[in-house]
Amino acid sequence: MGHFRSFLDGIGFFFQGLRWVARYPRWWLFGLIPALIAFALYATGLYFLGTNALDIAAWGTPFADGWGEAARTALRALVGLALFGAALILSVVTFTAITLILGDPFYEKLSEKVEETYGEVPSGYDLPLWKSIPRSIRDSLVTLGWLLLFTIPLFFLGFVPVIGQTVVPVLGALVSGFFLTIELTTLALERRGLTRKRRFGLLRGNKAPALGFGVLLFLLFLVPFVAVIAMPAAVAGAAIMVRTRLAPPVLPAGRTGESPRVDRGV
Repeated sequence: MGHFRSFLDGIGFFFQGLRWVARYPRWWLFGLIPALIAFALYATGLYFLGTNALDIAAWGTPFADGWGEAARTALRALVGLALFGAALILSVVTFTAITLILGDPFYEKLSEKVEETYGEVPSGYDLPLWKSIPRSIRDSLVTLGWLLLFTIPLFFLGFVPVIGQTVVPVLGALVSGFFLTIELTTLALERRGLTRKRRFGLLRGNKAPALGFGVLLFLLFLVPFVAVIAMPAAVAGAAIMVRTRLAPPVLPAGRTGESPRVDRGV
């Protein structure tokens, strides 16, 4: 029951982020800029793949050239659909990383503003832009490598009858959601001086809220254009989750966490 409550708490952090951007709509618009750029790039790539999926499938299945027309067409349609489905899932799980890299200065500022409404912003670990972007790229590539380690076997298990249509989608959502949370919490955790290994360890120790937050976003990001609209709220929600759940500040009175204060200057 405790894990289920923590899972629901993770879902709640996204809605807290949604409320935050609703209170400060100009920061929501600010956060849309890199998300729109990334969306345009992904939409172009998926459109190209979708219009050429059957040709790519035919190129990849030369052994079916001698089959009957019905069997050959069915196989290549299945392969083309699988390729597009895999690309769609990959685009969902990499969209956050690419958007965060493209919009690093945007989302860093947005994340800081969220924390300002909760009190003092952790400082002392800031890197110059020319160092932070290469490190973000390197960390995202490592995260992508771990993600592929799990999702590639799941992709092939998806062709197994029954299991591929029931168990595999659930496992895929859990795995993808966890790695989405890793990407989105990076800004706030780096601000606290946590290295990639320590960030992974912290989230493994808080699997339930990390999964609740990430799985909801994974499902939302499957809907076209929702990823763009929800991205600023996701960044805000991740900052709130780090601040109040994953790495809350210790207050002088011995309490942890803080209530948001109204900051008219944000």
